[in-house]
Amino acid sequence: MSATEKNPFQHIVEPLDPKEANQRFYNLTKLGDPRYERLPFSIRVLLESAVRNCDEFLVKCSDVESILNWKLTQTQTVEVPFRPARVILQDFTGVPAVVDFAAMRDAVMKLGGDPEKINPVCPADLVIDHSIQVDFNRKSDSLQKNQDLEFERNKERFQFLKWGSKAFKNMRIIPPGSGIVHQVNLEYLARVVFNHEGFFYPDSLVGTDSHTTMIDGLGVLGWGVGGIEAEAVMLGQPISMVLPEVVGYKLHGTPDKFITSTDIVLTVTKHLRQVGVVGKFVEFFGPGVSHLSIADRATIANMCPEYGATAAFFPVDDVSVQYLEQTGREAEKLSYITKYLKAVGMFRDYNDAAQDPDFTQIVELDLSSVVPCCSGPKRPHDRIPVCDMKKDFEMCLGAKQGFKGFQVSPERHSAVIPFNFGGKEYLLSHGSVVIAAITSCTNTSNPSVMLGAGLLAKKAIESGLSVKPYIKTSLSPGSGVVTYYLKESGVMDYLSQLGFEVVGYGCMTCIGNSGPLPEPVVEAITQGDLVAAGILSGNRNFEGRVHPNTRANYLASPPLVIAYAIAGTVRIDFEKEPIAINSEGKEIFLRDIWPTREEIQAVERTFVIPSMFKEVYEKIEKVNERWNALVAPSDKLYTWDPQSTYIKSPPFFDGLTMKLQPPESIKDAYVLLNFGDSVTTDHISPAGNIARNSPAARYLTDRGLTPREFNSYGSRRGNDAVMARGTFANIRLFNKFLNKQAPQTVYLPTGETLDVFDAAERYRQSGVPLLVLAGKEYGSGSSRDWAAKGPFLLGIKAVLAESYERIHRSNLVGMGVIPLEYLPGDTADSLGLTGRERYTIVIPEHLTPRMAVHVKLDTGKTFKVLMRFDTDVELTYFHHGGILNYMIRKMSQN
Repeated sequence: MSATEKNPFQHIVEPLDPKEANQRFYNLTKLGDPRYERLPFSIRVLLESAVRNCDEFLVKCSDVESILNWKLTQTQTVEVPFRPARVILQDFTGVPAVVDFAAMRDAVMKLGGDPEKINPVCPADLVIDHSIQVDFNRKSDSLQKNQDLEFERNKERFQFLKWGSKAFKNMRIIPPGSGIVHQVNLEYLARVVFNHEGFFYPDSLVGTDSHTTMIDGLGVLGWGVGGIEAEAVMLGQPISMVLPEVVGYKLHGTPDKFITSTDIVLTVTKHLRQVGVVGKFVEFFGPGVSHLSIADRATIANMCPEYGATAAFFPVDDVSVQYLEQTGREAEKLSYITKYLKAVGMFRDYNDAAQDPDFTQIVELDLSSVVPCCSGPKRPHDRIPVCDMKKDFEMCLGAKQGFKGFQVSPERHSAVIPFNFGGKEYLLSHGSVVIAAITSCTNTSNPSVMLGAGLLAKKAIESGLSVKPYIKTSLSPGSGVVTYYLKESGVMDYLSQLGFEVVGYGCMTCIGNSGPLPEPVVEAITQGDLVAAGILSGNRNFEGRVHPNTRANYLASPPLVIAYAIAGTVRIDFEKEPIAINSEGKEIFLRDIWPTREEIQAVERTFVIPSMFKEVYEKIEKVNERWNALVAPSDKLYTWDPQSTYIKSPPFFDGLTMKLQPPESIKDAYVLLNFGDSVTTDHISPAGNIARNSPAARYLTDRGLTPREFNSYGSRRGNDAVMARGTFANIRLFNKFLNKQAPQTVYLPTGETLDVFDAAERYRQSGVPLLVLAGKEYGSGSSRDWAAKGPFLLGIKAVLAESYERIHRSNLVGMGVIPLEYLPGDTADSLGLTGRERYTIVIPEHLTPRMAVHVKLDTGKTFKVLMRFDTDVELTYFHHGGILNYMIRKMSQN
């Protein structure tokens, strides 16, 4: 009996075209249920997946009923399964996933199972985009040199991934140099509607990168999950999720002619942070959506993690179909996409209020109220109107150390440090721009802001302006299409003249792959203890992420990145002060060179055409000759090289048996680290450079590597020994035990200050379990499974926090680390916790989701906390010691 015949909803299966009886779909409108028409469009995608995959085992009829009953379950915690249509990975998160798959094959083999059962069931695309760094810039050969270095540094990783592409079925790998994962997804990989094995159904996905949500702008429901969770999906497991609230975000009005999509998204980000959408879906509607291109919508959806929502969905409309046509999708696909979505009531007309579904809550934004803005200096949701940047930065200089403060004493606010560069003397001060990067998936996928930057560069050059040569400028487009239309429209030469040469196709400065600053610049910053600035068109600006020497980092549109680069400082009021004085002594203001939306759109209509996309993507999987020439083994089991410092078999499954061990209480644990609020995954597991005095550096040095060969933490995620040593290695880590920023902690038994890894090793040798104490939003930021794997390897058994970022909590569960949460009203301060106590967490034999458990201190104090296993499935994973252990045992059963 086929899967369809087992499905209790087979009676609503029908052909999309009566002439093509073998091309069918589940017609949800034939459910005859009036609740369907009131569901948010994003929830309809969840419903379709549940109906199509209903087998009364993994997905039950009761799950379908729960989703249909969405409106009445808003005050309850209702768990439903979701089987996305595909998975997407990038190489920083993809390498450890493939390492885990290889190690799982070994473990299944040891348990007597068939190792080839460990294989993606759900289609997986891996885009290699996070490995390239800005080592060279401002020269016409920078791109080639950076790509050469990328291969030199990452050859081992790339060979391993090439092995994976051969060893595992259903896994496609997009070679380096192709573009940023989310832009490649938008322009090439997105199906919008699948036509697979005789069935049409909505495209949907999960990805191992927070900004997977970018695809929501095209009407494809997707969001970021932990790498561990993604691996389970690849192995055929549905995601167990709490049915979300859906906030309707109504857009109306028309943006001002000088406004960019970046200004809109930074405004939306701050607004939704204030509204509070953590763990919820946001669905956009209203007539204002019609004024936004797909690239604009994708920019807004991309920043979804920064306002904390799970997804930021724009249902498919005519503009979506026009984008698919513009990006070179075939006419046949466009036809069945439109026909299918209209047939199931998932095609949207934003001007038709009768189509507006029910929402949990509605908030609104008048697009005409948006003003030019940036965000920073340390968080993406701290929006600042451009007219306030100067006074805001100067306020931050003197403010207490924190998200909006650097605590610089008043007498040092005007410090100026002279330095020599290229035979000339320059001056650096607080707020001087030293990095200006047009980078990241957020904006480089958007022709309006990229062409806007090009037109601004053209006008700047024509006005006699330039960028100081010591500023590290770079342009890293999200795909080859960007370079194509920048060249064809004639603006690329002007960008180059200002120093914005193409340096690579990948996630570069935004992820911390900004490369080195000139030594004289670093010396001047260090000498003056200056708060130097980075300005980037990215989505993340957390401390220590962009570059160790830029303490202030601002997110801005590509045109504003160029503007601040020309000005050379963020301490400028563009409305009142000239951006620069040209060689003729004339004052040039930003308004003199700023292009309007009409100017930009006219160029975009002429030069962003389907043939460009077709030409670039037809050869994407075979154009990289160095990738093609890589030789990789073809064995089904990977042969681990004990000498490799990049790829190492992880110890997660050592000693694993088929027998389950009952959960044990955590007894007399020490606190390894004591944190406040907003500890990010960058703090926990940095992706950037490996400091020369760090435990990871000592490990690599002991294996004969020089600092030049260290590469980044992100590139070494296939080696657990490096990543364990890199856990909590961010130089901006603020640990209450030390009361200063340092990647260190106090070893409590002796009072010594040690590197975090070294302290954890001492505790491990003593056989002592460890905890982490934290405040609100623990684990915010990038989806990073090593932020859970690293603490697990350090011996951390539980984290006690006020609240968690969604993906990070899931990753902790996936590794068997217990996420504990204070009861409402309780905090470390209200309970009088210093972190120097010893903690016993009493874990009962019979566990239920979100149950309260007792914590006993060696001081005699006792209090209750919430155990944040939110579903029965998560408890199952915990009983197995983590999600991967569960999958290995399942796959080893004959």
